[in-house]
Order: sequence, then structure tokens, then C-alpha cells
Amino acid sequence: MNDEKTGEGATVVITHRLREGRQEEYERWLEEISPLSKASPGHLDWHIVRPIPGLSETYTIVIRFDTETHLREWMESSTRARLIEKVRPLLATDDDFFISSGLDFWFTPAGAKVKVPVRWKQCLLTWSAIYPLALGMPLVVTPILQYLGVADNHLLATLAVTGIVVFLMVYVVMPRYTRLVQRWLFR
Repeated sequence: MNDEKTGEGATVVITHRLREGRQEEYERWLEEISPLSKASPGHLDWHIVRPIPGLSETYTIVIRFDTETHLREWMESSTRARLIEKVRPLLATDDDFFISSGLDFWFTPAGAKVKVPVRWKQCLLTWSAIYPLALGMPLVVTPILQYLGVADNHLLATLAVTGIVVFLMVYVVMPRYTRLVQRWLFR
């Protein structure tokens, strides 16, 4: 096995667009598949971004594994295949997913067939995006925590700041930033 598949971690981003009115059934399906995925060798993390009622019927599931090999073993397992067949009647579109290693999913537009940029560019771009967020978020979060009476709790403040920074990086900053600098990034 090459190092790319074994040593850097891997992420899969799965999107399921549901048929109207099928959310309750889908939530029950998530309760069935989630513990099986989490019990798979190398599983690290599982996050669900649920749809906004009245605006979207799309669920996004982000699963991280310690290696791409372990991730692919789960994605290609007979257990997952059986459960995907079970959920298919609830889906308006197919079981769409994108697999990446490391933080590559920040740098590759959804569905893109382009190569991933070199690591030093990924590092520089990520650093340049995180730096201002790491400086600015405490200035926003600290007054809110003071108002709530928990400003002296360093662990809670750090948890809040890092959670907001990661959310902004994944959902706001990196998708736009990579589009802005894509000529340089993919050159």
C-alpha cells in the first residue's frame, strides 16, 4: 500500500437529497447506519448537517477515517451497500459522495475532475485563512461569553472559538477563498 492511502487520514462527504416528507424515516435510517459506521476499523468522526425545514431536503454527512483504505473498506462494505439499498426509496437523487485524503476536500470543488493542488499551496492557503479568524474570533466570542457569565473559563472559550473557526473555514471561507485564488492554486 502506498502512503497516500494509509497515513494521512481520509474524509468522505455524502449528500442525500430526500423526497418530500421523508425526513422522519431517514432519521431512523441514520440511527441504524451510524453505529455501524462508527464501529468500522479506523473510524474517527461522524457529523451530520441536517436540512433547514422549508428550504432544503438535503442531508450532508461527513465521515472521517484514519486511512483512505479503512474509509474505502466501509464505503464498499456489504453492510453499507445493504443499507443504501434500504434508504434508496427515500432519496430524490442517488447516494452522492466525494472521498478525499487529508484536507483535500477544501481545495477540490464538488464533482471536480481536477488534480489536487500541491501540499505547500494547501498549507499556505489554509494558514492565510485561519490566521485572521484566529485573531478575530476571540474579539467576537469573548464579549458574548462575558455577557453569559462564562468568560473566565479558558477551555469553554477555546472550544467556542475553535468551533466557530472550523465552521467558518469549512462552510464559508474555504469554498469562496479557493474559487478566488484557483488560478494560482491549481497552476
